[in-house]
Amino acid sequence: MGSLEDTLALIRRGSDEILVEDELRKKLERGTPLRVKAGFDPTAPDLHLGHTVLINKMRQFQDLGHEIYFLIGDFTGMIGDPTGKSQTRPTLTPEDVRRNAETYKEQVFKILDPERTHVVFNSEWMQKLGSAGMIQLAARHTVARMLERDDFSKRYKSGQPIAIHEFLYPLIQGWDSVALRADVELGGTDQKFNLLMGRQLQEQEGMEPQVVLTMPILEGLDGVQKMSKSLGNYIGVSEPPDEMFGKIMSISDELMWRYFELLSFRPMREIEDFRARVAAGENPRDIKFLLGEEIVARFHSPQAAEQARRNFIARFQKGALPDDIPEVELQAGDEGLPIGYALRDAGLVSGTGEAFRMIKQGAVRIDGEKVADRNLSLPRGSDVVCQVGKRKFARIKVG
Repeated sequence: MGSLEDTLALIRRGSDEILVEDELRKKLERGTPLRVKAGFDPTAPDLHLGHTVLINKMRQFQDLGHEIYFLIGDFTGMIGDPTGKSQTRPTLTPEDVRRNAETYKEQVFKILDPERTHVVFNSEWMQKLGSAGMIQLAARHTVARMLERDDFSKRYKSGQPIAIHEFLYPLIQGWDSVALRADVELGGTDQKFNLLMGRQLQEQEGMEPQVVLTMPILEGLDGVQKMSKSLGNYIGVSEPPDEMFGKIMSISDELMWRYFELLSFRPMREIEDFRARVAAGENPRDIKFLLGEEIVARFHSPQAAEQARRNFIARFQKGALPDDIPEVELQAGDEGLPIGYALRDAGLVSGTGEAFRMIKQGAVRIDGEKVADRNLSLPRGSDVVCQVGKRKFARIKVG
């Protein structure tokens, strides 16, 4: 990058908050590489695109010449992060942690440069701390302050149990910043309390406090709830190219811009040009193709991305979608909109009976993917192209 302002603009891109930006500016003005940290608990073996929002930001810092510390929380992973949880989270065994950590390393190096990435495990210093050190660390913070944290406060007021070890989690995450002498720590907006703990503990140790940079939580395919494997609205970074591309093509045109900002490495001026082209009448599907190809190429290869695009187009009649697909806005209940009602109300079938017959015959597709489950429901926020037979299409938006 050129000027300091250009650097700050790239760092700000997509971020929710920088605490404190003036401190970051001063650190950057020194001209020496900063130690940039982000922690990931290996709680599941597969990462999805929601996780990569932070990793992408790490890559931007890396491209700016800073030192990247990819912290695998093997010690904290055995505690279980209570952030956003309404109940105590189950702990992992050491074997679970080790196995998941290995898959994390394989996946993140599709984004980060392995030659310039420090992969560290917080068990390295936490095990040395010992039980006496842990008690001393616990003395650094009060129960009253811990209960200021939103999820703890809600659980306490509602009578939900809070285990003592959960109070240790933010302290250990903060101590990681002390151990690594972090200049910057990245995390999701839901991690703000824990990230600020690092600043506090560093100050207590006489260190210059780290700058905290929070990134937004990426919405899943439904455009409403956060991307989550448990909610089924995720795109896994290890998914096959066709599946990954198809899922990206299924997101709404509006959500596409958020994905461009948080997941693409294209310059923002180029993305704004895309917006202008769509506003001027260009088919947003063609712009979405570019996003899908970029993401698939990142985790597979440019050749796989090109083939996934061809395969996606080939799944539709005569290699392309009709230009005049009618749009229908439908309302869903709390459990979503059952596919039978969606097809009926969109005018694609005469009734739910016909819908189920067509599904059984393999004649129903959503965004090119054949529907086999008659109990499928479209969640609120869905924006999908439904096809029945060879000639009936409708774009269904679910509110």
